[in-house]
Amino acid sequence: MRPPRATPSTAAESAAIDARYGLEPVLEPGEPVAGLAEFVSIACPYCGERYSTAVDLTGGSFRYVEDCQVCCQPIEITGEMDDTGALERWSAQRLD
Repeated sequence: MRPPRATPSTAAESAAIDARYGLEPVLEPGEPVAGLAEFVSIACPYCGERYSTAVDLTGGSFRYVEDCQVCCQPIEITGEMDDTGALERWSAQRLD
């Protein structure tokens, strides 16, 4: 019988493990990741299905293309940051 697997009890322990093994931090919907990313809920402008995606906040205001997780059509996602670095508004548009 295997002993139970130990899990990190604090964010600091998780960060130390990630740094030790060269891992990227895990981003979970609903959990804030201060200044790095924020999850937004997108309704695909092609198929209408709704899904959550993480937007990168490290570079300020942004514009990039992401494929819909349901129908694979390209969606242009744009976002504007306020003076504090928080996501102020965003939009998802068709590319055609």
